Amino acid sequence: MAAMTVSMTSAFTRGAARVTASAPKARKLRSFVVRAEGEEAPAAEEAPKAVVKAQPRSKDDLYLMGVSDQNMAYLDGTLPGDFGFDPLGMSDPEGAGGFVNPQWLAYSEVIHGRWAMLGVAGIVAPEILGQAGLIPESTGLVWFTSGAIPPQGTFDYWANPMTIFWVNMCMMNFAEIKRGQDYWYPGSQAEQPLMGWEKGFAGSGNPAYPGGKYFNFAGLGKDDMAKMQKKEIKNGRLAMMAFLGCMVQAVVTGEGPWKNICDHVADPFGANMLANFGAIGGASPF
Repeated sequence: MAAMTVSMTSAFTRGAARVTASAPKARKLRSFVVRAEGEEAPAAEEAPKAVVKAQPRSKDDLYLMGVSDQNMAYLDGTLPGDFGFDPLGMSDPEGAGGFVNPQWLAYSEVIHGRWAMLGVAGIVAPEILGQAGLIPESTGLVWFTSGAIPPQGTFDYWANPMTIFWVNMCMMNFAEIKRGQDYWYPGSQAEQPLMGWEKGFAGSGNPAYPGGKYFNFAGLGKDDMAKMQKKEIKNGRLAMMAFLGCMVQAVVTGEGPWKNICDHVADPFGANMLANFGAIGGASPF
């Protein structure tokens, strides 16, 4: 009985093995397309590109006014000082054209902010230093009488105010042309001979932040460049507003900004914006 059981088991196993061996193997089916002679094959479908979503920003990173779904679509926080504020849609790439170029606007804001910071410092410093006795009183002049506006100039440095004005214009024209060329043709200024200084104008690929031994001689921002760029644009915006204030105060009061703030501290109710607007044109030096 046992021998019969073993014999039947062995026969069943051999039969199962033969069935397994004879079973058809799975084959990969290949498809082909028949086309007429000369017919071009359709372009292969591109794989869908990954969509990079902007990181969510807190309310501290956005202005409360002027923020909408439209401008948040392109103000994604990648630019320094981007707080989502663009009520006129000037930086909207959909409206680019003519003088509205989002890349140029972002670049020019940085440049204007830097000039404004230098300008405000140059306006205020002579007044403060002259009043403190650190420079001769004759040179501690209000900014619009120092020769910045030639007809109002009252002091001859090495030439009369009109001559100095046009010398400044020529020098600024030279600097601005080179800056424009670096914007339109990045790195081109390193190839134009300039008394051996051209290698320092190679730039970094980003014309707004050229770096190098001339424009970042202190090597700032090595570890926190994004933070430094944000601070710069915020101070630049403040300086542009301050420069506008200096011009308005000069027209209204006929004084410099340092004298204006000293008068306000001494008499807050008699020297303020409302009181000054009531005297527009009465004390203007222009």
